[in-house]
Amino acid sequence: MYKATVIIKLKKGVLNPEGRTINRALNFLGFNNVKDVQTYKMIDMIIEGDNREEIEKEVEEMCKKLLANPVIHDYEIKVEKI
Repeated sequence: MYKATVIIKLKKGVLNPEGRTINRALNFLGFNNVKDVQTYKMIDMIIEGDNREEIEKEVEEMCKKLLANPVIHDYEIKVEKI
C-alpha cells in the first residue's frame, strides 16, 4: 500500500481570491506584517498496489483528468510506501 499526496497550487499570475481575503482578514485582526497569502489544496489518498511507478502514473492521470485544471493549476505528487 502507498500514500499518495497531491498538492495543487494556482499557477503564477492567477488571482487567488481566497488568499487575498485571508490576508485582509489577518491584517484586520492586527497581523499587519502579513503581506501575502497563498492557498493550496492538498489531497491524500491511500492506494493499494505493489508497483510505485504504476501508482505514480495513475495519480498523474487522476490529476490530469479530475483533480487539477491544467490551465490554472500546477501540482506536485509525492508517493510513499506505508
